[in-house]
Formats: sequence, structure tokens, C-alpha cells
Amino acid sequence: MTSQTNTLTPTNPTAATETTAAVRVLPNYIGGRWVPAEASGLIDVTNPANGEVLGRVPLSGATEVESAAAAANTALPDWRSRSVGERTEFLYALREAFRRRIDELAESITREGGKVLSDARAEITRSIEVLEVACASPMTMQGRVLEGVARGINTETFRQPVGVCAAITPFNFPAMVPMWFLPFAIVCGNTFVLKPSEQVPLTSELICRMLEEIGLPHGVVNLVHGAHDVVNAILDSPGISAVSFVGSVNTAKYIYRRAAEKGKRVQALGGAKNYMVVMPDAIVDKTVSNVLGSAFGNAGQRCMAGSVLVTVGSAQTAIMGKLKQEAEKVIVGDGRDPKASLGPVISHAACERIHDAIETGIKEGAELLVDGRRPKGVPSGGNFVGPTILNNVKAGMRAAREEIFGPVLSVMHVNSLDEAIALVNSDPRGNGTSIFTENGAAVREYSRRVEVGMVGVNIGVAASPAYFPFSGWKDSFFGDLHVHGLDAVEFFTRKKTVTSRYFSSGTTGKFFTEQGDKH
Repeated sequence: MTSQTNTLTPTNPTAATETTAAVRVLPNYIGGRWVPAEASGLIDVTNPANGEVLGRVPLSGATEVESAAAAANTALPDWRSRSVGERTEFLYALREAFRRRIDELAESITREGGKVLSDARAEITRSIEVLEVACASPMTMQGRVLEGVARGINTETFRQPVGVCAAITPFNFPAMVPMWFLPFAIVCGNTFVLKPSEQVPLTSELICRMLEEIGLPHGVVNLVHGAHDVVNAILDSPGISAVSFVGSVNTAKYIYRRAAEKGKRVQALGGAKNYMVVMPDAIVDKTVSNVLGSAFGNAGQRCMAGSVLVTVGSAQTAIMGKLKQEAEKVIVGDGRDPKASLGPVISHAACERIHDAIETGIKEGAELLVDGRRPKGVPSGGNFVGPTILNNVKAGMRAAREEIFGPVLSVMHVNSLDEAIALVNSDPRGNGTSIFTENGAAVREYSRRVEVGMVGVNIGVAASPAYFPFSGWKDSFFGDLHVHGLDAVEFFTRKKTVTSRYFSSGTTGKFFTEQGDKH
């Protein structure tokens, strides 16, 4: 799940004012202690639905990162020496903590990130799913052994932890994306440093307090708040061996290059422009429901959002009227309002960027089929954009090329499945795509030829469950090993191969008889 916020872009610290002076400044969590940061500045954490200041996040620097890396390295020998079963027990305990506090976690996600409560609860459910998959580590971490590679010689391969691992996570899934990395990293015997988005740090703080409650040993998981200085310090730190990242394409490229140059293992997930292809035989009502959920869920702020709809042939006539009708029924509002199905976007800057993308689409010749620029009935002070549909978008337009990362659906029309496949494959990114049809031959052809890592069939959001890798392609992913599934175990472990023989082979019985005589 990617964020359009570029963590490496300097952010202007908010000056202290009478209204924010009393607001709590978030501490870092290092070596099992909550410690104040020696920060270069502070940023207000606000509720995007109404502008309420929820806290102030410190702009930590390299000193704090090195302290966290040192704490993680101090904790590493004891943690990795524990049995995999013992490490797994902590994940079971964390899973139960998530289940007990699902409402509290969802409320935190909605307050700082804006998504509607039903989406926030679904995010926690997916987080629990990842924890459950990571609990299978006594099976998934197993190695291999071959007896008799030569006379009297055996060879075995087993897995060992990489070391200290770090994750740099985005605003759009403040619980789920950290859980993509943290459980697998620590159950494999590594220790961990988390740098959450400075826009949504409160949920990560809550998760670390839950880790305290379950008794996780000090230093196994550490939390450092900040922006670009912390990111660069993580990439450069000699005490950190692996880095995981989710964000925009350009930042993912930067993370991958700089961390790899320092000899680190890297998985960097970039942005996307996901296409949903509708064939003439698609079931209209269910297709429209899935398309709208994909395009406008989480206000379009997810890397698996279907942001381009491609109709093939007569599907245009069949679907467009219903699509417009249902999009206009979507209720925009505060995510805590049970009537709302579309919450705010993350910030005022995001709101302006999305408005600009819509207006550029109109200037370039797209038809504004549904206008969400000024939704009615929303709270004052919020960052709201309603569901927006740009029709008759052409390949060269900005609405077809750029990841808008907001509730904007671009609609394109082609005459054949071949044209649709060519259109999808022309995009430099390849995260997810969906096809809506009841034709098995079309599904097979599309799935085989499309150059995208995750394909959905009559599913709006083709994100894989945690049992399988989250397998973006092309500019949507930089690295070799994907997120969760068996890839996660591969990423967070190193293989060691031992080939052995014993010169007493063939005299084993005599050896043990002699040992017994000595006792």
C-alpha cells in the first residue's frame, strides 16, 4: 500500500503557538523506554476530518536512529537465541491484543488517518491475518537436509536472522503496513526499528504500548519518529542490515538505491496506476459495486486502488449509466460518522493536489462525469474530496499517467481485450489489475499476458492475502523478495549451509560402547 507523501521531502516544522503548546509531544520508544527526542522541530498531527490537533511528532535525527539501532543490536543475541516457539508465543499474544483492542485501534486509525471506521476495522483484521501467518514460522522457517551427498557426508541448509531490520511506513495503513514487516522480522529472530509516517504516528505508538503489555523483551522493537533525516539515517546506519519501505515510486527507487549501496537487504514498494477492465459480459451491478469500492475506498489513498476503468466494446453502454448513478450516492463525511462511506484525504496539501489533477483532466479534454471537488454536508476544517469520475480519458492525459492517490476514477474505452492488455502493459508500474467477466477464456488470456504482479477476477482490489506474496511488478516494486507469504521468511532470514562428516563413521557402535564404559 503506497503513499504519495515523499518522506524525503523536508517538512517545515510547525512553530509553537498558544493552541498547540499544550498538545502532547510524542516520545520515541528505544530499548524499552519512552524517551523524548532531541528534535530539530515538531509537526502537528491533525485529524484530517476537522483539523483537530491530536499530538506533535518530533523530527528526530541520526542520533536517535543510532540509539535505536544500538538498542536493537544489544537485544539481538538474546532474542535470536530463543527458540522459534518462544518467539512465536509473543506473536500469539500480540494477535490476542489486536483482537481485544480492535475498536481502539480502529478509532486511532480513523482519527489520525481519516478512513471510515469500517475500513479501519478491516485494516486491523488484515493485520491480524498477517500475525497469524507469521505464527506459522516453526514450519515456514524450516531448512533442508540431504543425507549422503557423498559417502559419509551430509549437507543441511538452515535459516538464521539477518540482524537489525527497519521499516519505513506510509500514512494510508498505519497499522497494517507495519504489521507486514514487524511480525515476520521478529519471529525470524531479528530485532526491529520502525519509522512510521509523521502524518499518522499515533497508531504505531499504540502498537508499541501493546508490545510492552505482552512483555516483549526490551530493544526487540524500537520506534523512531521523524521525516527525511530519520529515513536517511536508517539507510546509512551501519547497525541496520535490512530495510523495508512502502511509498511513492520515486522514493522507493531512492530507498532501494541508497540502502543497497550500503550493503543492506532491501524491499521497496512503489506506487501504482491500477487498471480495471470490464468486458461486455460482466455482471453490471456487482461490477459497479466492486469498481466503486476499489476506486473510492480509503478515499482512493491506497496503492491497490483501481484508478483507471477500461471498458471493452459494448461494456461502455452497459456500465456507465449505473456507475454515475451509484457514485453520486456515495456519502462523504467524517470517518466516525456511520452514514459516511468516504472519509477525508490525509491533508490540505493532498486536497489541493487532487483538485489540481481533476482540473488538469478537464483542461486536457476529459469529461467530468461526477464532480467531487466540493462535497456537501462535510465538517468544516476537513480535507474532503468526493467521488470524482473523469470520462473519455486518453492515454496521454495526466489522469491516465499519474497516480493521483485520491478518489478520482479515470475511465477509458477500447474496442477489444487486446487493446486493453496493451494499455495496461504500457504503464511503467505493475501492482494490481482486475478483469470483470464471466468468460474463462478471457480470464486466462488476460491473466497470462498482462504484465502486473496481482490479478483479480471479478474482484475490485486484487491484494493478495497474507499467505501469498504481495507481488507488485515493474516500478511498483524494487527488490527480489516481496512482502508477506513465504517471501517474508526468505527476506528476514539468511541461509547457511553446513556440509559435515565424522571420521569415526563406521565405528559408531564401538565409540558409544567405550563412552558407556567410562561412566
